[in-house]
Amino acid sequence: MRKIKRIGIMGGTFNPIHIGHLIIAEETRKKFNLDKVIFIPTGSPPHKDKTKLIPALDRYIMTILATIKNKYFTVSDIETNRIGTSYTIDTLKELNVVYKDSELFFITGADSILDIENWKDTEELLNICTFIAATRPGYNLDEVNFQIDKLEKKYNKKISFLTIAPMDVSSSQIRKRIKENKTIKYMTSDSVINYIVEKEFYR
Repeated sequence: MRKIKRIGIMGGTFNPIHIGHLIIAEETRKKFNLDKVIFIPTGSPPHKDKTKLIPALDRYIMTILATIKNKYFTVSDIETNRIGTSYTIDTLKELNVVYKDSELFFITGADSILDIENWKDTEELLNICTFIAATRPGYNLDEVNFQIDKLEKKYNKKISFLTIAPMDVSSSQIRKRIKENKTIKYMTSDSVINYIVEKEFYR
């Protein structure tokens, strides 16, 4: 009997990708015994300020640079190549066809999962794959658990939960530090830093 593959999906603007994204992906891969994690940089996300986004192709390239040394990580251009607004439901439908014999796990931050009812086609989203909510610094775990419990009962779907050791690194923090001419060393990979410097992004 052929083993069903377990595929992690990690979406985000990755503007830029940083060490926190990589830690969440690796911790999730290990805990949930995933065969691989696919990073999917968003193209034109519906809930983000697009004026602060660098081009999708550059975010895609930086994601490759940051993940290339981990054999379990891969990067998809499924959204960066899409014309128009990128909705998670459209991406998951496509991936469900490509990986029809696999089990999909969508990895996201606890803050995003608490906002999932504002996403397009929430119920269908929760039916397509298993959602994994990773905690981030600054969130009340009791409140997160309470809200996730409400979602599970409302949609009759299991949402897995993963506690990550506190790490106060964010893309917005990196962009701010670059603007202020401060170092971002160790906040992301050297290859990503070199790419940002070469392209003069976030100045």
